[in-house]
Amino acid sequence: MAVQISSPSQLSSLLSSSRIVVVNFYNEWNQTSKTIIPIFDQLSNSLSRPGNITFAKVNAEQQAQIAQSYSATNPPLFIIFKNGQQVSKFSGSNTQQLSDAIKRLAAEAEGGTGAGGASGGFGEASSSGSGGWRGAGLPRGYSDITAEVVDVRGLDLLNSDSDFGGVRTLFETTQPSTLAIGKGKGAATGSEGKKDWVESDVDEQLMLYIPFTSTLKIHTIQITSCPPESDNEDDEVPLRPKTIRLYTNKQHNLGFEEAEDISAVQQFELKASDWDTSTKTAKLELRFVKFQNVSSLVLFVVDGDGDGEKTRIDRIRIIGESGEKREIGKLEKVGGDD
Repeated sequence: MAVQISSPSQLSSLLSSSRIVVVNFYNEWNQTSKTIIPIFDQLSNSLSRPGNITFAKVNAEQQAQIAQSYSATNPPLFIIFKNGQQVSKFSGSNTQQLSDAIKRLAAEAEGGTGAGGASGGFGEASSSGSGGWRGAGLPRGYSDITAEVVDVRGLDLLNSDSDFGGVRTLFETTQPSTLAIGKGKGAATGSEGKKDWVESDVDEQLMLYIPFTSTLKIHTIQITSCPPESDNEDDEVPLRPKTIRLYTNKQHNLGFEEAEDISAVQQFELKASDWDTSTKTAKLELRFVKFQNVSSLVLFVVDGDGDGEKTRIDRIRIIGESGEKREIGKLEKVGGDD
């Protein structure tokens, strides 16, 4: 039977514990919702697989916060999640499309590996269609909340080269073009597609400001960097980030000199072994107690790993839990800076 969702945290937990989750947003008074519920229950009874595919129901009126988060305020509506990411969305009037999509995913789940990277490894790092891409698996109990919580209108990136992608590129849900095209210098430099990554400009440093639409508990940050390989010493090859400092709950981006005078909440020194060889992704595993009530994040790339003068970042994913929604545009300082 489908799971009745009674809170945002219950849904978040479900998205983390099952590889595929199908959610039915309904209203009790809506006749179309009433008509579809038996069809949904039938699919649930026949296709549910513990840890692989789970069906859930959300009463859009009783759980208004959840419905608003997923723009599901006009039921009946169905959203399919894979590895915590939304991959499909259907109106209730197209039951055949819904049924076909669920059956395809169920067949895929039969050959899957369980709850999508719950062990924290890189096994589930791959393209998952239009719903999103991650470079690493998920720690047990947490989900990829990037698309849900990053306020893209407030993003700010200092010292980026304008010849490359803008700051929003970092939070695109698509697989980096470098990985999609293949290996080698030509792919990594974007000779066969758009430059969907960012590089620093006058030196190695980058300063990224990320405001959130909710207060968060952040467990991990995944950073993907796909610099090209080159045997020519004259080539100016960008570097992967090495030293990264994180600051929380700032109302605006920091200047480079200002950041040097402020103690970071946490600092990382990434090594070559920290980067997965296939997904080019490193995981910043946070001191969780320091990242419990986060309204904004400043990520300061202090230097790169090598002798070059530029650093490169392709994607960033935020892994954790989202809390109470905040009014976009009003970033209040939450908690201390220590």
